[in-house]
Amino acid sequence: MRAASGAEGGIGSTSAPLDPVAALREIGFWLERSRADTFRVKAYRGAADAVAALDQESRAGHARDGSWSKVAGVGPKTALVLSQAAAGQVPDYLQQLREAAEPLTPGGLEVRVAVRGDLHVHSTWSDGGSPLEEMMSTAQRLGHEYCAITDHSPRLKVARGLSADRLREQMTVVEGLNATMAPFRVLQGIEVDILDDGGLDQEDALLARLDVVVASVHSKLRSDSETMTHRMVRAIANPRTNVLGHCTGRLVEGERGTRPESVFDAEVVFEACRTFDVAVEINSRPERRDPPSRLLALAIEMGCLFSVDTDAHAPGQLEFQAYGCARAEEAGLDPDRIVNTWPADRLLDWCGGGQA
Repeated sequence: MRAASGAEGGIGSTSAPLDPVAALREIGFWLERSRADTFRVKAYRGAADAVAALDQESRAGHARDGSWSKVAGVGPKTALVLSQAAAGQVPDYLQQLREAAEPLTPGGLEVRVAVRGDLHVHSTWSDGGSPLEEMMSTAQRLGHEYCAITDHSPRLKVARGLSADRLREQMTVVEGLNATMAPFRVLQGIEVDILDDGGLDQEDALLARLDVVVASVHSKLRSDSETMTHRMVRAIANPRTNVLGHCTGRLVEGERGTRPESVFDAEVVFEACRTFDVAVEINSRPERRDPPSRLLALAIEMGCLFSVDTDAHAPGQLEFQAYGCARAEEAGLDPDRIVNTWPADRLLDWCGGGQA
């Protein structure tokens, strides 16, 4: 990241009075960052959405009367936050969260300073928990120069994967954001499913228009090694693929439980990544930590490029990049082999088909 984040500057560092909705959303950010229970995050984000939907007259009336608890979706704790913010003070709970915030991990500072963006991020367009606009504005406040939106592709119906038409709609939204957020750049991407035969789950002509394509396996994760290896290599060889996402698909902790690694010939897969100039993702989610350390070391030894990404599904998770940066640094990875340390123009030129 090019600028400090969290309590050191970025999120929560302004001394200006907080809008009540912004106060609730910032609480959501800190709770997501600390991996708090989902229901707690939803309480604050739900209240923020409910108040944001009110017209200015209604909001002013609730602020004047202290009647926030009458708004559907606002409970006693969120009503207190709203009342304190509306009175021009930093809500007690928000101040508590700010003061308690510490770096997520002590290592990885060299890589974190070098990183300019994030190439794997989700929004409410698919299975993310916050709007595209909020994900991008948070990335900007954290000091990123660019951030890719990579919602899921059609096959992943459980994650509301984007049809071709919905992806085109999102592209129009991204164009608008780039017009208002410059010089910050919103990169149009996708996390495209690797199909059973190694094909990519989206129209080729549409993939060609995107800035970045992350290709990931989400199904039949227990296939035998030969089947999985052929499937992955075919996807890596596709000229539209830029990043191989969470290569083993493992889960090591978290609400979804655990899941073992997929089996494949790692030397063959990483050689394909090197040959076809596809970056291996260092997925920073604490429950993934993918690839495992032994495979990360192998991919480094074989000369692969990498992308340190968050796979964030909520704004607070955008800070998870610190975990991946620490792993990259511990493994001795040269930051220049991490594609999202590159300036946007160099990155887009490497991806091919991007807007230079």
